[in-house]
Amino acid sequence: MFEVLQPSPPDKILALMAAFREDERAGKIDLGVGVYKDAQGVTPIMGAVKAAEARLHQAQTTKTYVGPAGDKDFAAAMGDLVLAGAVPSERLRGCQAPGGSGALRVLAELIARAKPGAKVWVSDPTWPNHGPILAACRLEVEVYPYFDPASGGLRFDEMMAALGKANAGDVVLLHGCCHNPTGADLDIDQWGEVAKLFSQRGLVPFVDIAYQGFGGGLDEDAAGVRALAGELPELLIAASCSKNFAVYRERVGAAMIVACDAAQADATFSQMLSIARANYSMPPDHGAALVRDVLADAGLRTEWEAELKATRERMIALRGGLAEALRRQSNSDRFDFLARQRGMFSQLGLTRDEIIRLREEFAIYAVEDSRINIAGLPDDRLDEVAKAICAVIGG
Repeated sequence: MFEVLQPSPPDKILALMAAFREDERAGKIDLGVGVYKDAQGVTPIMGAVKAAEARLHQAQTTKTYVGPAGDKDFAAAMGDLVLAGAVPSERLRGCQAPGGSGALRVLAELIARAKPGAKVWVSDPTWPNHGPILAACRLEVEVYPYFDPASGGLRFDEMMAALGKANAGDVVLLHGCCHNPTGADLDIDQWGEVAKLFSQRGLVPFVDIAYQGFGGGLDEDAAGVRALAGELPELLIAASCSKNFAVYRERVGAAMIVACDAAQADATFSQMLSIARANYSMPPDHGAALVRDVLADAGLRTEWEAELKATRERMIALRGGLAEALRRQSNSDRFDFLARQRGMFSQLGLTRDEIIRLREEFAIYAVEDSRINIAGLPDDRLDEVAKAICAVIGG
């Protein structure tokens, strides 16, 4: 059987991680992998999470299965965190999933069950794993205009024109905040326009919110999805805790749906649990239990929100610092957009050859589409990074 199989093309980000590990040069810089790093280059465990873990260790009395829905209190807490009462609770259902990717897969399969071969629109560009997940569920993928590399902003009018031609029942995948890979987000007025268009055209929003709290704040970053929820009868949401709780390896996510009424919500939720059972049976418990306890305990939540605020403010400072350094080194405003964008990622607008030169000549690793992880920048080497960037674009 296996003799007919050919090697699968390597995942570019995972291949970049391997190449970085094998590079023996001192001072190498990893701007490829999407994890937050502090000023010492470490991806820390949040203090609130550590405290919750210590409490859990003392209080937990069993490791028995949690069921396909996972931790129901975690799912409820995530619904509150993302939607904050934007829809009546009887219309909202959610289950725990193995990370944001697991939530995306559950919801993509749910779409396929409801409408086999449905068309799902994704932004140009989008997170590289969106396409494979949708394709694995045999969904048709269509692309809508989104990012303008020349300005570092949005092609909003073109986006709206393209989606204005979508058919009723089409699904549109939107990044809730901190767009990956560009860092360019819709503002609240644009979210309102999107909600009205979707209502008029009968489109179904599928929101991937993986960085809540990394952009403008917990409520600010969820304002778009809440606007959709308040306007539309149906909504799918994949939420991740990997970044904002720094529980990457614990694989903590939530798959949520909003339906038009309680009966449809119940029927849809039963299908979600059937999908979960067939895919991974039960989600892992540990990370979700930590997130649940942090959100439920007033003291831990206050501590977590302060840590999240410090993380967000540091990334904003890094954006501003790199933009200033690039302005000095390039004597131009070409990279000023970095300071306006939010989240972990931005695309520099460099060519593939220039990105390869950055890696080979300066030991600075970035994805070949020129996406960089802002949170991977070393605070005290921004001028060095800027000089290297200017060197590869200037010669």
